[in-house]
Amino acid sequence: MYAPRLTVPHTLLALLVAGIWGVAFVFTKLGLDSFSPLVLTTLRFSTSALPLLVVPRPRIALGPTVAIGLTLFVGQFMFLFLGITHGVPPGLAAVILQTQSMFTVALAAAIYHQYPTSRQTVSLVVAAAGLACIGGTVGQEFDVWALLLMLGSPLSFAVGNLLLRKAGQNDMVALMSWLSLVPPLPCLALALTLEGPTAVGQSLVAAPWIAWVAVLYLAFAGTTIAFAAWGALLRRYGVATIAPFALLVPFIGAISSSLVFGETFGPLRLAGMALVLVGLAILMVPTRKRA
Repeated sequence: MYAPRLTVPHTLLALLVAGIWGVAFVFTKLGLDSFSPLVLTTLRFSTSALPLLVVPRPRIALGPTVAIGLTLFVGQFMFLFLGITHGVPPGLAAVILQTQSMFTVALAAAIYHQYPTSRQTVSLVVAAAGLACIGGTVGQEFDVWALLLMLGSPLSFAVGNLLLRKAGQNDMVALMSWLSLVPPLPCLALALTLEGPTAVGQSLVAAPWIAWVAVLYLAFAGTTIAFAAWGALLRRYGVATIAPFALLVPFIGAISSSLVFGETFGPLRLAGMALVLVGLAILMVPTRKRA
């Protein structure tokens, strides 16, 4: 089957999306310096839902909309924010989150009996070895509970991926905007219940300008623009051509975190991150025959 050649503008667009998502981990940390995970999730998706005022409702029923929103957005980002809040460095979080590809393969096998190929099995084993190395660094900046919270993010992301595949063809800006309606109400309700109206109000009033910049970046750049561009590229060129660009996200996230926050990586953690990325490369980068 013929696959169109990736043009220079679309190559630059794919690189831009990877850059947006990589730098988003820095803005996540900046946002969490002022807001709790629940409040930041509420603010992010309240803002990213605004385009629904001018875009049509996608062709998807209410039930799947809620299910996708709860997994792809609430679960993914709540666990991500909680992991970072409890000490997982942003650069390391960027690598761990990308294991969603591995979880997607594993869940597809468990739920739909779509068993992994030998290539996918090798990628899973290599990435699992990387996660084991990362687990060996528990006790430095974060404890085992923080790592388990962090792993909830790619797992929820993977479930959302499987649900999203059944959503059919929809305009990505419209879909992301309407999906963004799901997180704010439950997250705000939990924030008011667990943290109290006073604490939530004080965090909103006391937040510096950089925290609000972080909210806007995560909402519009990291959610609406990046997801819409990524979806358009996938539809035009296919997963085999576009997915490898996602390998750049953890590199950009780690480098950005190192530059902004001075994040460092010890030998064991570096080895674990490298193994995870090698596992992702085995899974994502097409061989010459497959290409």
